[in-house]
Amino acid sequence: MKKIERALISLTDKAGIEEFARQLEELGVEILSTGGTAKKMRESGIKVMDVSEFTGFPEMLDGRVKTLHPKVHGGILAQKSNPEHLAQMAAHGLKPIDLIAVNLYAFEKTVAKGGCSLADAIENIDIGGPTMLRAAAKNYRDVTVLVDPADYPQVIKEMLASGNTTLKTRFTLARKVFALTSYYDTAISAWLEKIDVDTHPELN
Repeated sequence: MKKIERALISLTDKAGIEEFARQLEELGVEILSTGGTAKKMRESGIKVMDVSEFTGFPEMLDGRVKTLHPKVHGGILAQKSNPEHLAQMAAHGLKPIDLIAVNLYAFEKTVAKGGCSLADAIENIDIGGPTMLRAAAKNYRDVTVLVDPADYPQVIKEMLASGNTTLKTRFTLARKVFALTSYYDTAISAWLEKIDVDTHPELN
């Protein structure tokens, strides 16, 4: 298993990110990021490449499109032991992304506020985050995926030992992803089910 060389970090919960990112940087990992996460790391003196620079495509549509790009998802989903995948990556200029640290827009916190409108709720449904997480979890044999800051120390410990995480750890972290995205979609569905489509002012 080759060393982790490139990470994409995009967080709502930024707890512990400065220390984690600094440790990744010290291990020679290139860090990609977006928006407020990139700003926070830069303020701590950590070198970061914007995802828009990595993809050559700007963030657009009020931030709705940031990471939904083949250079991101090709880098995450490529099987590094598959010669055809590697050949296609080379042909299209794709670079592997070995580690993903992402958490999701705070949908439940948003709708828990009094008077949350349907429009506000909809804008707090994360699309890019779950997509990256599911892609990384599906490809757990090659990608380390993090949704919980509590897992940062174990990942760094394993990287210090061998340059990468163990397959067992990657599988365990992938399970966490699918538990989270399942919970997240259930929370969205449950809230939307409470909307009376016949009387709700935003639907009439």
